Amino acid sequence: MSANETDLLIVGAGPAGMAAAVTARRQGLSVRVLDDQPAPGGQIWRAIETVAETPRIARLGESYRTGADRASAFRACGALYEPESQLWQIEPGFRAFLTRQGRARSVTAKAVILATGAQERPVPFPGWTLPGVLTVGAAQILLKTADSVPTSPVWIAGCGPLPLLYMTQLLAAGGRIAGFLDTTPRGRIGAALRHLPQGLGRLADLAKGLSWSFALKRAGFPIIRHVTELRAEGEGRLESLHYRTQDGREGEVAAEVLLVHEGVVPNIHAPLALGCAVSWHAGQHCYVPELDSWGETSQANVFVAGDGAGIGGVEAAEPRGRIAALRVAARLGKLGEGEAESTARPERGRLSRALALRPFLDALYAPRPQVFAPADETLVCRCEEVTAGELRARAVQGRPGPNQIKAFTRAGMGPCQGRQCGYTMAHIVAAAQNRPVEKIGFYRIRPPLKPVTLGELASLGELASLGELASLDEREPAA
Repeated sequence: MSANETDLLIVGAGPAGMAAAVTARRQGLSVRVLDDQPAPGGQIWRAIETVAETPRIARLGESYRTGADRASAFRACGALYEPESQLWQIEPGFRAFLTRQGRARSVTAKAVILATGAQERPVPFPGWTLPGVLTVGAAQILLKTADSVPTSPVWIAGCGPLPLLYMTQLLAAGGRIAGFLDTTPRGRIGAALRHLPQGLGRLADLAKGLSWSFALKRAGFPIIRHVTELRAEGEGRLESLHYRTQDGREGEVAAEVLLVHEGVVPNIHAPLALGCAVSWHAGQHCYVPELDSWGETSQANVFVAGDGAGIGGVEAAEPRGRIAALRVAARLGKLGEGEAESTARPERGRLSRALALRPFLDALYAPRPQVFAPADETLVCRCEEVTAGELRARAVQGRPGPNQIKAFTRAGMGPCQGRQCGYTMAHIVAAAQNRPVEKIGFYRIRPPLKPVTLGELASLGELASLGELASLDEREPAA
């Protein structure tokens, strides 16, 4: 086997990718792990190897601390790890194209596990592109990687566990919070409680969340409930924030920093680019890949593990990674089918327990309707500066689909390829056409998955590959 060939290619070195790599190596597979980050850990354990050696580890929580052992085991497992590698195309067969240190090349593999995780759900509202407006996830990255604490008090708007966790971490780091605009709609707890019986085995997780809430109440900053609408204003940067609550109360406050968060959604661009079928997950309000019990997609030998398979958190990501790796080992003759099944059985139990509370959380923190219905003047596609009003106007002209909308407006044509506008576009089109959003579909994803320069392409030294890229399948992704 040449240096550019491997049994298993894993994309992403977060909890799922690391667990899959360790498991696959134990079964005797050669493993290559591509990761766009400089070190293993993913988002949940970002910078764990650096932070674990500093006093900062104490204030980031016990769940974060566990990542140190996982990263150590991953480093020692014998997988070929390539950090700071941008994957920009995978061809059937499989041939992956990547860029590292300014040079592009291709590698081949017999099977692929996509462990690319999740991204924060885009939250377009008037003023969301102003300097000073960030996501909670972005702020947490700065806290973990650089111990960066805003110098002025921050406003936080959104719902879900992540804002609560970040606020406790920020206070522990000496930061200040101006106030919390809780966007959880009134009455959600009643809808969520019907899912609680199946999650009783995860009461410790509920207790952790309640402890965060109580700690934030004791901190004494304003907590404004049931916020439905936001507007950020300022000349050249954020200066003030206007909000409206579900019962019609309005307020305006001075603000220098606003952090927003309305949940996370799976990264589905790589599966879509490979032609993998996806379906609408009503509970999580997003598309997820269609997978069998091993995590295999509709494309043979392409697997998805971690939050890219559906939001489940770190405790679901690791068993998903191990289960997929066991299936690859059996498929490649390193493990008998019976042994693979028996080894996977306890992992399936761990996965089931990890997901038991998820329906409760999905119901409690489902995105409010206003997230998907921004005002006409709101920028939806930041790359191409397309507003919600432009999308609505085009949506009623012959009932176009996502790719026609993209052609008409350029929404989704920018470097992010719809990562920041795809779901908002789909909901706007669905509302304008009076159709269920799951019937709208998503943009067709074309290579490259990430921006690549002509110089990087030239470094391939394989001109035939450019022709191959031009002849990719033009089919619409499954919806």
